[in-house]
Amino acid sequence: MKRIAILGSSGSIGTQTVDVCRQHSDKLQIAALAVGGRVGVLAAQAQEFGVKKCAIGNESLRGSADAPEGCGFGFQAVLDLIYADDVDVVVNSLVGAAGLRVSYETLKAGKVLALANKESLVVGGDLIMPLAAQLDAAAGHAGALMPIDSEHGAIYQCLLGENPKEVAKLWVTASGGPFRGKTRADLQTVTPAQALAHPTWNMGAKITIDSSTLMNKGLEVIEAHHLFNMPYDKIEVVVQPQSAIHSMVEFTDGSVKAHLGTTDMRIPIQFALSFPDRWEAPVQPLDFRTLGSLEFAAPDTDTFRCLALARHAGTTGGTLPCAMNAANEIAVAAFLAEKCSYLGIAECVEAVMEAHEVQTVESLEQLEEVDAWARAQADAWVSAHN
Repeated sequence: MKRIAILGSSGSIGTQTVDVCRQHSDKLQIAALAVGGRVGVLAAQAQEFGVKKCAIGNESLRGSADAPEGCGFGFQAVLDLIYADDVDVVVNSLVGAAGLRVSYETLKAGKVLALANKESLVVGGDLIMPLAAQLDAAAGHAGALMPIDSEHGAIYQCLLGENPKEVAKLWVTASGGPFRGKTRADLQTVTPAQALAHPTWNMGAKITIDSSTLMNKGLEVIEAHHLFNMPYDKIEVVVQPQSAIHSMVEFTDGSVKAHLGTTDMRIPIQFALSFPDRWEAPVQPLDFRTLGSLEFAAPDTDTFRCLALARHAGTTGGTLPCAMNAANEIAVAAFLAEKCSYLGIAECVEAVMEAHEVQTVESLEQLEEVDAWARAQADAWVSAHN
C-alpha cells in the first residue's frame, strides 16, 4: 500500500489523482490533502477517504467553519504534510513557482516526488535533479522523481530499458492549442474565453493559456532537458493535433518509440503512482480502429513567440528561466483579468528577460529573489501598457 499526499487536491490534476486513488483503493491510500483555498472540496475529499492530515494554503481562511477538524493553514502547514511519517509519495500538483519549495522539501525528506508542477524544474531544475539523483543512487534504482506530465511520462516510458547514450532526439508533442494555424493578426483581439477553449485537454486556466501561447511546450522542453539530462539540440517540439501521441524518442539507429493513449491525464498520473508496475487502465483504452489520421507539423514560433523565448531561456540557463517563468505568470494573470492583450503576454515576458542579469543558480532563496524581481518588472510592464 502506497500512502499518498496530494498537494493541490482541488485542481485538475489533484481531482484526477483522487479518482485514481478511488479506483485503486487496494493499492493507494490518501494520507494527506492540501488545497489553496477551495475548502469545500477539501472537506468532501477528507470525509470520503477518512483523511486526518489536511492543510489550506490561504492563511486568510483560518477558522473557516467548513475546514476539516485539525486542518492547518498557511504554506508552512502544506510543507509539514510532506514530513508526515505515514506519507510515502507526494503528488505536487500546485500551480506556479510555489511548487518549487514543495518539490525540494519532498526530495530532501527522502519521499518519492510525483511531479505535475512544471515550475519546479523550469525554475529550479539545477537544484531538484541532484537531489533526485542522490535518492536514486541510494535506492539502487530510478523512481525518486516520477513525472506526471503526459509528455514527460511518455518519454520516461519510451526510455525504459534503453541506453540514454543511444538517444538521437526527444520529440515533445503539442496539440497546437485552439489557435493552431492562426496569424499574429488573427490573435490581436483574442479574448480569455477563446484562449481557454482547448481542443483536446481539460486543464486549469493558467496551464490552458500557456498551452494556447505554446509557453507550455517551452516549459516542457526545459523540463525534458533536466529530467532526461538531454542537451537542447536533441529536444524538438512537433505539433500533433489529435493528441494521441504523447511524445516520442528517436534513437541513433533511426528507430522511433512513440507513446500513444487516450487523452486522459489519469493514465500518466496512475503510472507515476504505480511504477514500476502497471495497473488496470483507469479509462477506456484508445481504439485504433476509430482513431482516424495522425497529423504532424512544425510549431510556428514566429506567431507563438513564447516557445522561442522559453527555449532561449533554457539554453541560456542560470536564473533566466526563473525570470521568464515569473513574468509569464504575471502576464497570464493580467490577460485573464483583461488587463493585458493576448500578444502582450509574450511581449511582457521578453521585456523582463531582456532586463534580467543572469546569475548561476545557487539556492532557493536566490531564486525566490529573482522571482520577486521579475514579478515586479512584469507588473510594471503591464501597468505601462494597459
